[in-house]
Amino acid sequence: MLRFVLLSAIVLSGIIPFVASHEGHGDDAGGSCEASPNVHVVADYHPGIITVDGHADDWVEIEGFVLGLLPALDPDADKAYTGGKMSIKAAHDGSNVFFMLQIDGEYVYSKGVNMKCPSIALMFQVGENASYHNMGGCKDMPGSCNNMSCRGHEVDIMHFSIGNAIPGRLYGGNLLDNSLGTGDDRFGHLVDVYAWNPHCRYLDGKGPLGNSSYAQNDWQGAWWHSKIKIHSGLVESDSPFADGGEKGTYYFEFSRPLRTMDFSQQDVQFVIGQTSKLAAAFWYPTGGQPWSGSQHYSASCDWLPLDITTPLLSSSPTASSKSSWNAATSFALLLSVVSLCLSVFIGYWFSKSKSVPFTPIDGL
Repeated sequence: MLRFVLLSAIVLSGIIPFVASHEGHGDDAGGSCEASPNVHVVADYHPGIITVDGHADDWVEIEGFVLGLLPALDPDADKAYTGGKMSIKAAHDGSNVFFMLQIDGEYVYSKGVNMKCPSIALMFQVGENASYHNMGGCKDMPGSCNNMSCRGHEVDIMHFSIGNAIPGRLYGGNLLDNSLGTGDDRFGHLVDVYAWNPHCRYLDGKGPLGNSSYAQNDWQGAWWHSKIKIHSGLVESDSPFADGGEKGTYYFEFSRPLRTMDFSQQDVQFVIGQTSKLAAAFWYPTGGQPWSGSQHYSASCDWLPLDITTPLLSSSPTASSKSSWNAATSFALLLSVVSLCLSVFIGYWFSKSKSVPFTPIDGL
C-alpha cells in the first residue's frame, strides 16, 4: 500500500503559492515501508558549542540516528537512494534548537538551478490532527481549504534549495523578507512554509484568504560538502565550488528559536521536556536531470519523535557555578580548620617546653 507522501514539491517561487501538485497518491499505488518504533531523535542540552556554518566539527560528540532514504511515492527498498543514508542529529541551548543532516552523495551543483542541486526539507506537526501522510491530511482542495476548514491539520515545513546558496554562508530569515511579513528567503531559498495538504501550502504570512503581513522566517541554515577544498571565504564567483562527481558527504545545518511569535498556527512551538513530531526529505538530481517535486526520498514512514530534553542540573551553568563555589568554600573552610589546629598545637608545644633560667648580668 502506498503511503501518502512525506513532503510534496516545495519548489516555491518568491511569490508562490503552488508548484504542480502531486498526482496519483492514492492507497492503490505500490510500495511498502515500516517505520521503526525505536527511533527517537533527541535534542539534548548543549549550550554554546554549535555554530551554524555547515561544518560538522562541533557535532562530533552529539549522537544521532542513521536512516535509509526511500522514495516517498514508492517506498520500495529496491529503489532506495543509492548514495548512502541520512544521519539526523539535534540539540538545543535552552533558546534555540539545532539540526544537522548528513547525506553521502556525489557532488552535484548547478548554479541558479535549484532542481539540479540537492535539496532538503524538514516537516513538523503543528495541528493535533496533522498527519505525516498527505502533508497534514486536510481533505479540502484549493479553493476550499482555509484556516477554518483545515484547522488542526497544519504542518510546518522548512525547505532549503541550494542553487543560489554559497557553501558555508548563512541563509533563511533576513530583514528584507521579514519586514514584508513572509517566510520567504530571496537570497538562498531557505523558506518557512506551512501546509494543510500537498495542494494547500503557502509561505508563512500568505494564504488563500490573502496575506497576513506579520509572519517571520525564523529559520537559519547553511550547507557544505566534504569535497569542497576551501574551508571558508567562498564567494558566488567560486561556483561550482568543487569538482562534480566526487564522492563525499553533504552537510545541512539549521537553527530556529524554540518558540516563535506566530499568531496564525503556522510554526511548530518546541517545549523543553516535551516531544514534537519530525520528518525529513531529500531531493537529488540523477543522470544530469533535474528532480521534480514528487521525486524525493523520505527518511521515515511516519512521524519521528523529537525529544527536547530537560537540562540535567549538573550540566546547567548555574548549577556548575554553584558547584564550583561550594567546592571553593569547603576547601577554604578546611584550610582554616587545619591552620587553627596547627596554631593550637604549636602554642601547646611551646607552653610545655622548659623555660631557660634568667642569669643576671651582675653575676657574670
